[in-house]
Amino acid sequence: MTHAYDYHPQIPITEPARRVISLVPSLTETLFDLNLGDRLVGITDYCIHPAEEVARLPRVGGTKNPDVAKIIALQPDLIFVNQEENRLEDVEAFRAAGINVWVTFPKTVQDVFNLIWDIMDAFHETSMVPRIRLIEYQHNWVSAMSEQRENAGEVCKVFVPIWLDPLMTFNQDTYMHDLLRVCGGTNVFAQRERRFPLKADLGDAVPLPDDDARVKGRDRRYPRVSWQEVEAAQPDVILLPTEPYQFTEADIPKFAALDVPAARNNRIHIVDGTYLTWHGTRIAYALNELPQLFFPVEEGANT
Repeated sequence: MTHAYDYHPQIPITEPARRVISLVPSLTETLFDLNLGDRLVGITDYCIHPAEEVARLPRVGGTKNPDVAKIIALQPDLIFVNQEENRLEDVEAFRAAGINVWVTFPKTVQDVFNLIWDIMDAFHETSMVPRIRLIEYQHNWVSAMSEQRENAGEVCKVFVPIWLDPLMTFNQDTYMHDLLRVCGGTNVFAQRERRFPLKADLGDAVPLPDDDARVKGRDRRYPRVSWQEVEAAQPDVILLPTEPYQFTEADIPKFAALDVPAARNNRIHIVDGTYLTWHGTRIAYALNELPQLFFPVEEGANT
């Protein structure tokens, strides 16, 4: 995965957009949650939430292969894209057609809240301000609890694979890492960078030097790791998300066979991948569901 184009957190419109296309599933849901769903005139094939509302909207292809001609024909005055999910050539085609493109690329939980507030501000839509403030209060409480545990020396080491063959995960320069941190989890591969080529990433070859032309500009945030590395990291919890790779109960035995605390203590969990990867209002679900997987509330304890 490479960075196709630079991210600049700029709002590309000066007046509220009336016809919007979202090429980012998490932002499609967010727009509906912010009472802006009626502005949408097109969405991707992967926009699945909220199910009833998105069922009535035109589909314009995938995130990596949108139907550019169809999108332009829909005459949007704004298109939401994400630097990781969408391609530079499509962004350039939209801009060449005179369409405003809002490029998003949140890498922290705070970035997500900033984006939500920017959207409400740009669209002059404030009806959901109380709801977003409540989510922020929840974030502050969860974050404070996590910090308190960290200061007390309580650590929950977490491994989250996002692909199976080869095993793939993420480091500290990602939204998923920061979300784990906020919820009380310590990413065991926070410091691990992607090495090139693939064999080097898996420890089977000498990695290319940093100044090699084949390495410059490459995204190093998603390393491929070996099963041996996972065992060496000794995670207390393993989360198996349903996306981008769709882990299922059938995959649990592979991880349960590892000599790690997560396996010995039956703390391997299938989780809704959107809680980890969808930036936007879905963060409310993550803040509610993830912390209890890291520090379960004991039965009978005061809450």
